[in-house]
Amino acid sequence: MNARTAISVPQDVLKLSERLAKKLKLSRSAVFARAVKRLGEEYDEQEFIARVNAVCAEVDTSVDPLMKTYQRERLRKNE
Repeated sequence: MNARTAISVPQDVLKLSERLAKKLKLSRSAVFARAVKRLGEEYDEQEFIARVNAVCAEVDTSVDPLMKTYQRERLRKNE
């Protein structure tokens, strides 16, 4: 279900939306809808990364010394 709304945008944004709509063969509304959806996805991703980084700041994320030794030995065997 679509909802109608009226928004005010700068003239250059309106012109850009018209060019994109023509190039992508979409309506201006579809261009704005895609843009908002993409911005929301990017924001959600940035928020997720920030939460992961916050956890990493509190938890020791360094590689276990035994694992380092094991990996080094495996790499030598593969060379």
